[in-house]
Amino acid sequence: MDKRFLAASAFAVLAAGAAAPRAEPVAYKAPEETAAFRPGPGVEAAEANCATCHSADYIETQPKGAKFGHDFWQAEVTKMIKVYGAPIAESDAGKIVDYLTATY
Repeated sequence: MDKRFLAASAFAVLAAGAAAPRAEPVAYKAPEETAAFRPGPGVEAAEANCATCHSADYIETQPKGAKFGHDFWQAEVTKMIKVYGAPIAESDAGKIVDYLTATY
């Protein structure tokens, strides 16, 4: 392929990008929260940590039943920390697991 063609093509792509309109930040107001964490021992730890990323509705959508107990919630909290990078202190992680196990 001709080097002049490649150079002209690259210039055309760069020029088109420079002429493209720039995206501006959009301000919006999130709707008021309609869900709430169920009351129970440790709810404060869950509200302080979990609600920074998702609503209480998200917890309600998790599987229910006898096999979704402590081990399930431990795995979920660990996933939030290790996979999604949730900044949950180790001291709060246990409280959250116990709260979710007892309440949901």
